[in-house]
Amino acid sequence: MIHKSVIEKFETIRHETDLCVVGGGIAGMLTALSAARHGARVVLMQDRPVLGGNASSEVRMWIRGAHGDNMRETGILEELALENIYRNPTLNYSIWDSVLYGIIQYQDNIELILNCSCNAAEMDGAMIKSIKGWQTTTQKWHEVRATLFADCSGDSVLAPLTGAEWRMGREARSEFGEDIAPEQSDNCTMGMSCLIQARETGRKVTYIPPKWAKNYDEDDFPFRLDLRTRDAWTTGNFWWMELGGVNDSIGDTEQLRDRLLEIAFGVWDFIKNSGACDADNWELDWVGFLPGKRESRRYVGDYIMTQEDVRAGGRFDDLIAYGGWTMDDHHPEGFDTREQPTIYHPAPSPFGIPYRCIYSKNIDNLLFAGRNISVSHTAFSATRVMATCGLVGQAAGCAAAIAIRDRILPRDVYHTNIEELKQMLMDDDCYLPYNKRSIPELTQRAELTADGEPAPVLINGVDRPVGDTQNCWEGACGAEIIVDLKREAPVHSVRIVFDSELNRESWRELNHEIKLYPQHCNVFADEKDVYVPQALVREFRIEGARDGEWVELYRECNNYQRLVRIPVEGTYSKIKFVPEKTWGAETVKLFALEVQ
Repeated sequence: MIHKSVIEKFETIRHETDLCVVGGGIAGMLTALSAARHGARVVLMQDRPVLGGNASSEVRMWIRGAHGDNMRETGILEELALENIYRNPTLNYSIWDSVLYGIIQYQDNIELILNCSCNAAEMDGAMIKSIKGWQTTTQKWHEVRATLFADCSGDSVLAPLTGAEWRMGREARSEFGEDIAPEQSDNCTMGMSCLIQARETGRKVTYIPPKWAKNYDEDDFPFRLDLRTRDAWTTGNFWWMELGGVNDSIGDTEQLRDRLLEIAFGVWDFIKNSGACDADNWELDWVGFLPGKRESRRYVGDYIMTQEDVRAGGRFDDLIAYGGWTMDDHHPEGFDTREQPTIYHPAPSPFGIPYRCIYSKNIDNLLFAGRNISVSHTAFSATRVMATCGLVGQAAGCAAAIAIRDRILPRDVYHTNIEELKQMLMDDDCYLPYNKRSIPELTQRAELTADGEPAPVLINGVDRPVGDTQNCWEGACGAEIIVDLKREAPVHSVRIVFDSELNRESWRELNHEIKLYPQHCNVFADEKDVYVPQALVREFRIEGARDGEWVELYRECNNYQRLVRIPVEGTYSKIKFVPEKTWGAETVKLFALEVQ
C-alpha cells in the first residue's frame, strides 16, 4: 500500500484545456489532430514513449481498413501514409515513429504528455471534471482539467474511473438478432498477439532458441502456418500467435505476454530449425514484448451498432465514418485451439458508422474513438481495425471542436450540428459514403474551365472514384484550370484534392501488403523502396487576376500530399491553377479545385 503522505511528495503538474484525449494510438492521434486543427486546445495523454498504439514500433500491427478498389481511408490517415512514404522509403519503424511523433508534437494547440498512465478521475455528477495520470519517467503526477474528454485508450480506462456504461464479451444471439453471435452471452473476447518480424540476409544465419521457448512440429499449426511451399510463411505477420480471449484481456495481460513470448520464440525455432521451411538465410529481426490487443471494454453510447447494421451498409443519417473490413471474428481460444483461428463473415465495403456510437450514454462530456466504440461484439469484429478506428477518431475530434466552439455537449452535436460535422469531415478529405460535400458559395457562383473547356466535375462534391464514375478532371501538365469569379471578390484560400492513387497503381513491383499501408512485416533481401505515388502533382502554381493582370500567388516545387490548402488572401476576379509536374505520371488527375 502507498501511503497518502508518500503520494503527496511527488509533484503534480496541472493542465487546463478544452479537450483531453487519453490514448495516443491512431484513433487518439487523429482525435487530437482534428480537434486542434479546428481551434480546440488539446492535451493528449499517452502511456507509452511512442505514438501509434498497435501500429507503432512497439507492436507493429499493420494498419488495415476497408476492402476494395478506391476504398482507402483518406483525411489525416492518408496524410500520415504519404508523409511516411516520402520520408521513409525503406519503411524503417524508428522513422515511422518520428513521423507520428512530429505531427503531434509540433501541431499548434496540442500539448503531448508521454509515458503517462491515466489512473484517476474527478467527477461532478454526470460530468468529468479532471483526470490524473502518473508519468513514469519524471515521477510526477499530471492532472488535466478539461471541458470534454475523449477516451481512445483501447481498454477504455475512463469507463471504470467515471462510471460510464460499458460492455465486455459476446452478446447472446437473441439480444440483437445476430446469427453469428453465440447462443449464450459470455465474457469471451478476441485475444492479443506478440508479433515477430524476420529479415532475409545474404548468408546462413544460426538461431538457438531460449530454453523456455515452446517446441513445435508441423501438426501444431493447423490453419495457421502455410507450409505448402518451403517459403510460403514469409508473407504473413504471425497474427495467429494469439491468446487471451478466454482470459481477462486487461487483468491477465502480463501472464499472457509471458506465454506469447514462449510461443513466438518457439514458432521461430520451428521455422528455422525443423527443415519444413526454407529459412537458412533468414534471421529473427524483432520480437514484440508489448502485446497488441484486439478487444476489451466497449463503451455504450446512444446507439449500439450491430451485425445487421453492418450487413445493411450502415446508411445512417448521422454517418461520420465508414468501415469495410469483414466481420473477422477470432476464436477466443486463439493459439490453444486446433480449430480455425478466425472466421471471415461477409460484410459490405463500405458500411457507415453513426455518430451516436462515439459518445457516452450516461457521461455527458465523454467521447470515445478506436476499438472501444458502442458496437456489439459481432459488429466490433468489422469496426476494430486501425484505419477504421482512425476515421472515427477524426470524427470525434471534429465533433469536440464544434462542441467547444458552441459550448454544447457531444450529444447536442447530434441534435443540432450533425450536418455541419459531416461537411467538416468531407472538407478535410474524409470520404462519407452516400454523402456529398457542399461547395463554397464563392466557387458555386464561379465558372470553372480547364484549358477552355467546362470542368464541373471539380465541384461535384465527391473526391474519389466511386464505382465506374471517376469524379476527376484529367489533363496534361501545364493545363490552365481557371476559376472565373466574374467580378473581383475577396478570396481567402484555395482547396485542392490531388490523385494519390488510392489503389497505389504505380507500385506495380511492390508487394500487396505494402500497397495496403506502408508498413513492413518480414523484409526480403531484394526489397524495393516505396516511393511517392506517381499520379500526385509535385509542382504547381496558383495565380490571381486583379485589374486584368495575372500575378503569381503561390508556387509549390515539392508537394507529396493529396489534400492541399493554400492561403491566398486578397481580392481577385479569377484564380488560375497550373499543374506543372507529377511524380512520374504522364497526365494529371484532379478531384477538386475550390476557392473560398
